Amino acid sequence: MPVNHGDEPKLLIPGLREFYDHMIPISWTIVRFGVGWVLLVHGYGKVMRGMAAQAKGLDASLPGFVNHNLEMAYLLTFVEGLGGLCILLGLFTRFFAAANAIEMGFLTFILYWGNGFSWLNRGYEYTLLWGFMCFAIALRGGGPYSLDRLIGREL
Repeated sequence: MPVNHGDEPKLLIPGLREFYDHMIPISWTIVRFGVGWVLLVHGYGKVMRGMAAQAKGLDASLPGFVNHNLEMAYLLTFVEGLGGLCILLGLFTRFFAAANAIEMGFLTFILYWGNGFSWLNRGYEYTLLWGFMCFAIALRGGGPYSLDRLIGREL
């Protein structure tokens, strides 16, 4: 696919144009890999803690959901763990990125909003950032170097 430079700003070092043109498709893979990796590690941590411990933590954080926190623990583990792996690989990318964006929206506005912005005070900074990243991936899809592209199908 040819690159249209008409709308882009001029480079301070024009000799880098070929490098940037080559790296643009790879850059999306790097973003997808980084987001998927972080989500996968969070999902793995939930598996290692166990669903009962995860549900107990949710009981303290989400008092209005006490009767459903075991189910919520399984859901969050599935969305972050398997979803993170799929985003990393670029498989069912849009579905799992959208699921994680919804999860991060829930965590941002229901769980952390009242604590303010800073994640140092259990605020919403971290979940808001990851929610936006997942939303962007859901809009863009897996990109040129993904299993979705390899199999020729995506949601």
